[in-house]
Amino acid sequence: MRIVIAGAGSIGCFCGGLLAAGGHAVTLWGRDRVLDQIRAHGLTVTDFSGLERHIAVDGLTLAEDPACLSDAEAVIVTVKTPATAGIAGDIATHAPSVVPVVSWQNGVENARILRAAMPGRDLRAGMVPFNVVPAGAGVWHRASSGDIVIGPGPGRLGPALSVSGLPVIESARIEAVQWGKLVVNLNNALNALSGLTLVEQLADRDWRRLMADQMAEALGVLRAAGIAVASTTPLPVWTSPHILRLPTPLFRRIAARMLTVDPAARTSMAYDLLAGRMTEIDSLQGEILRLAQAWDRPAPLAERITGLVRRAEMAGPGLPGLTPQDIRG
Repeated sequence: MRIVIAGAGSIGCFCGGLLAAGGHAVTLWGRDRVLDQIRAHGLTVTDFSGLERHIAVDGLTLAEDPACLSDAEAVIVTVKTPATAGIAGDIATHAPSVVPVVSWQNGVENARILRAAMPGRDLRAGMVPFNVVPAGAGVWHRASSGDIVIGPGPGRLGPALSVSGLPVIESARIEAVQWGKLVVNLNNALNALSGLTLVEQLADRDWRRLMADQMAEALGVLRAAGIAVASTTPLPVWTSPHILRLPTPLFRRIAARMLTVDPAARTSMAYDLLAGRMTEIDSLQGEILRLAQAWDRPAPLAERITGLVRRAEMAGPGLPGLTPQDIRG
């Protein structure tokens, strides 16, 4: 297939690299700060399991112009949520109307934004469970495990997109899966505020208790709103706060069966703060706060954490290095 990655950042470059290595004709549509690395070094994707693929620059199409969408057979959107509305307009203008458009983005509202801009198209919500970190010189590294899930639709898009190292599963419960991922991704903010790697954070029971309390708060809000939540791990989502609160040796034993995390992994929000970029806090804790207000539910942790991330954004590049006690206030 001729696939355009719309907004090629960390997730887009990693997935685009594996799709190209799997035989697809991939166009990375993005910004010069990302594409210039690939022009100079080619694209290399690696992961925690030892996977490594290198795609020479002539094995990809690199583009900054949305006109690259004109001959696409599939479009995968990987921009951050605030950029979704703008890129949706470009896709609506330039991509053929019969082309499926898939959102591989954080949050739950992106598919709705895309669908509103492109009514009647094959528009699929999606969930990417793993995180990808930039490793410099055209290298992107997958630092945690999991398979991509997309919504159902005509044809066999999931199998068509599946390549070695990148299975894509179709699920009729995609919205519940997205909410489950959002609950997990609430830790993006805690990890960014901590300044720790994910492994360091998960090894500390005080951090895990704070993670558990935040998840329990969010699950209570979602329950009040009548929103179904599907787990992104083999265990039901409601068990996650209980598992996080376990003593560290027992937690490690259970967690090892559920998720693989690279020792150097941090969340995408940590990289945003390190680079002085705005974060996706509105698409994570912000969703919980909007529902809490609508359903008259308290969400003090979501409110406190949102405020701390906003303060960190205003402070400029760097990680605050807060403790769980700092965050609880």
